[in-house]
Amino acid sequence: MSEEKPMRAWGRRVPALLVALSIAGAGLAWAGCGGDDSTGEAQKRIEKGAEEAKQGIEKGRDEAQKGIEKGKKEAEKGIEEGKAEAQKRIEEAE
Repeated sequence: MSEEKPMRAWGRRVPALLVALSIAGAGLAWAGCGGDDSTGEAQKRIEKGAEEAKQGIEKGRDEAQKGIEKGKKEAEKGIEEGKAEAQKRIEEAE
């Protein structure tokens, strides 16, 4: 399996998440219009939501990268163990 595939899949999900969050933010702004809150307050809420979404995406990306690195290390360890086991079997066969 290629290490690139999980990141590519993640890369396709991020824009969709951003679109969903943008729609949600617009909905919040629209719901806030006409109420007691001023336009500036609605804008602050939208900006805060966007910042939180950005932080969530960064955290998710970091966690995905850590998972990939962990998987790579485990795969390398498995390969080394497999090599050692194969060498042991070869020596036993001789």
